[in-house]
Amino acid sequence: MTPAGSLLIADALRKTYGPTVALDGAEFSIHPGEVVAVMGPSGSGKSTLLHCLAGIVTPDSGSITYNGREMATMNDAERSALRRSEFGFVFQFGQLVPELTCVENVALPLRLNGISRKEAEKAALGWMERLEVDDLRKKRPGEVSGGQGQRVAVARSLVTNPRVLFADEPTGALDSLNGERVMDLLTEAARSTNAA
Repeated sequence: MTPAGSLLIADALRKTYGPTVALDGAEFSIHPGEVVAVMGPSGSGKSTLLHCLAGIVTPDSGSITYNGREMATMNDAERSALRRSEFGFVFQFGQLVPELTCVENVALPLRLNGISRKEAEKAALGWMERLEVDDLRKKRPGEVSGGQGQRVAVARSLVTNPRVLFADEPTGALDSLNGERVMDLLTEAARSTNAA
């Protein structure tokens, strides 16, 4: 049964890598504005689940429905467009492009969507101000602390106003204070934009 109002639904997901079963019957649903944490020990399939939900990895069986559409019916280009426009991503180590400045990193998803540099950087600076890293706009990722870099990565994940925000161990590389701050920022941003 589909939970009413769900934005993203996974039903009976199974994914194997050779003899290793990463997911076996995984079920998931999330509504707009809802924040969900997927927890478990290392190797339990958390990242695999997120990658399947985001359309990065195709499950061996089961179904994933986003906004009423079965993801299996989408081709690669459609899934890629979905990730660029509807989904935001925050990873454990930020995954910032070292050759770009922080503002260019935050603006990158918008630039990839065809937005002008001026417009993209204006939107990027808005999120950087909100996350208190606008003073880093001209610095490169190698010139900022881990906590600052992760806040830049959070700004990048939110700049497209995604409907779903995927965060895969976003605080794993941070000390407890910065980790708590990043989680608070993610939660507040998701709720304020009604992202899931």
